[in-house]
Amino acid sequence: MGFIGNILWFVCGGIIGGICWLIYGLLWCISIVGIPVGIQCFKLAHLAFFPFGKDVEYGGGPVSLICNIVWLLTSGIPLALFHLCAGIVLAATIVGIPFAVQMFKLAKLALMPFGSHVR
Repeated sequence: MGFIGNILWFVCGGIIGGICWLIYGLLWCISIVGIPVGIQCFKLAHLAFFPFGKDVEYGGGPVSLICNIVWLLTSGIPLALFHLCAGIVLAATIVGIPFAVQMFKLAKLALMPFGSHVR
């Protein structure tokens, strides 16, 4: 299911979410201070392109908390809203429910990307 799900996901809209993560990564990499945030965006863009068969584990310490707060105020809310709205639209059909679950996973990740590990 993972391979077929990822192919269908990529063709039917996953490319848009991944491009959004790439754009935010490029914007963060403009400044030297933002390069670590940009690198995290690039890692999560790979997940946004191919989310099936991957799990996200949340954790981290005080540094991750501070980074998540800064991220949330600058970039996290628009990405989370995009994934949330797309997930609601996908959940309206029975066929789109597995894709909606992946969108909701990405929406949560857009709010708290630091300290999370993709497995």
